[in-house]
Amino acid sequence: QVQLVESGGGLVQAGGSLRLSCAASGILFSALPMGWYRQPPGKQRELVASIASGGSTNYADFVKDRFTISRDNVKSTVYLQMNSLTPGDTGVYYCNAGRRLPGAYWGQGTQVTVSS
Repeated sequence: QVQLVESGGGLVQAGGSLRLSCAASGILFSALPMGWYRQPPGKQRELVASIASGGSTNYADFVKDRFTISRDNVKSTVYLQMNSLTPGDTGVYYCNAGRRLPGAYWGQGTQVTVSS
C-alpha cells in the first residue's frame, strides 16, 4: 500500500519560512522522481518543484531562488524548504510520486497560509 504523508505546513507571516516533509512508503522511493504541487484557493493545482531519482531539480519560475527541494533516499523522504514566503504562496501543498510526474500517487496535502 502506497502512502505519502506530508507534514510541516502551517501559518506564517510574509517573509517567513517553512519546511515541508513528505514521508513515502510502499514505493521504491530511490528510483522515482518526486514532486511538490500546490493548489491556491480557487485555482488549479500547479507544479512547484520536482527532483529526479538522480537528484536533478526543477522549479516553477514563481519559486526560483526561494524554495529548495531535496530528498533523503535512506529515509524515503522528500523536503521542500520555503523561504521568503508571500501571501501568494498560500495553498494546499501536495507530495507526488510516480514514474513520470504528475505521478499516480498523491499525499493528503498540507495547508500553508501566509499572512501579510
